[in-house]
Amino acid sequence: MEMARRTLALGKGELLMWTYNKTLQYPINIKCPDPRLAKVIISQYGGPDGELAASLRYLSQRFGMPDQKAKAILNDIGTEELAHLEMVGTIVHQLTDGASIEEIEKAGLAPYYTDHGVDIYPQSAAGVPFDATCLACKGDPIANLQEDLAAEQKARATYEKLIDLCRDNPDVLDPLRYLRQREVVHFQRFGEALRGVQDKLAGRKFYTSNCSEN
Repeated sequence: MEMARRTLALGKGELLMWTYNKTLQYPINIKCPDPRLAKVIISQYGGPDGELAASLRYLSQRFGMPDQKAKAILNDIGTEELAHLEMVGTIVHQLTDGASIEEIEKAGLAPYYTDHGVDIYPQSAAGVPFDATCLACKGDPIANLQEDLAAEQKARATYEKLIDLCRDNPDVLDPLRYLRQREVVHFQRFGEALRGVQDKLAGRKFYTSNCSEN
């Protein structure tokens, strides 16, 4: 396993700044290009329920969590979503790499190709560019974690729709199924974080059950 380490000289010592595993979290090896599938799968790269939005949402929300466990869960999942972003980008790249201009045009990707070539640009399946307004950072840990639970369910539902569309391509199906399963795990961990935060804030005015009392 090849590792890249970035260090910053700090006085007489060195501070470890970054560790990156130069392998995908799950192997991807797509043998035949299919721009038609790339056009829809890119939604999980830059769409409102995609991996870029998820990673930014969780890594931003972590700073406002009231306990270290919730912060750690958001940090862990936020960084894992970056690995998933890399996976989705790789899938889209391999599905378009080597495709002919005719195949790109037939898939309806001529406008995308005109603006971005074969680069991976964050947008939804409908062609809407990524927009940070899809992020929910409310400054309220209960509201944020509830949003995160919903976000994971929406991501799972999107992956299930993509799996339906890719049912005849096992090279694409396997990594999509893996990504779907990770969304289920994330949902479970956010539920754990929410229960812990609710317990911690039980004596404060966070409306987790009944807001009839002032």
